[in-house]
Amino acid sequence: MTITPNRHRTPATADFLVNAPKAGTTTGRVVAVLRIAFGLTFFWAFVDKLFGLGYATPAGKGWLDGGNPTAGFLKGAEGPFAGFYHSLVGDFWVTPLFMIGLAGIGLALIFGVALRIAAVAGVALYVMMWGASLPLTTNPVIDDHILGAITLVALALLAAGRTWGLADRWNNLSVVRRYSWLR
Repeated sequence: MTITPNRHRTPATADFLVNAPKAGTTTGRVVAVLRIAFGLTFFWAFVDKLFGLGYATPAGKGWLDGGNPTAGFLKGAEGPFAGFYHSLVGDFWVTPLFMIGLAGIGLALIFGVALRIAAVAGVALYVMMWGASLPLTTNPVIDDHILGAITLVALALLAAGRTWGLADRWNNLSVVRRYSWLR
């Protein structure tokens, strides 16, 4: 007996996206609000660190003022990875990559596009910030960085950009249809 592959079968990710919360449903709206809120947190962090608006970044210490948005956080790292994080302080590529990451992740989430890339980059950023925050003071394992990473994965898997986002238009671009990892 010969078994032939089902040529009409779609990849698991495509099956999942077909069953994602539909635009206009209550679930889709709640997921969209979560996506936009997370996007705003990333983009706000970018804006505050760029201009030094006096929130997390003191006035006059923004990146445009010559400040280094990553130095204080990296210098303050303790725990098992402190040496690694301290070694990154002052490296020419660290701050630009961090700032591009904040802006890119934020905009992708706000507009609901490239959520797979945003999730991977956001998880990497969150896990690195978690590692720099060790040892944790309120819970030995879980903190807001881990919860944020889990949320970003969920948003990407739920195709959260379909409600109140530009995901459907984005996903119909020829380059995105050709390279599905751009979804």
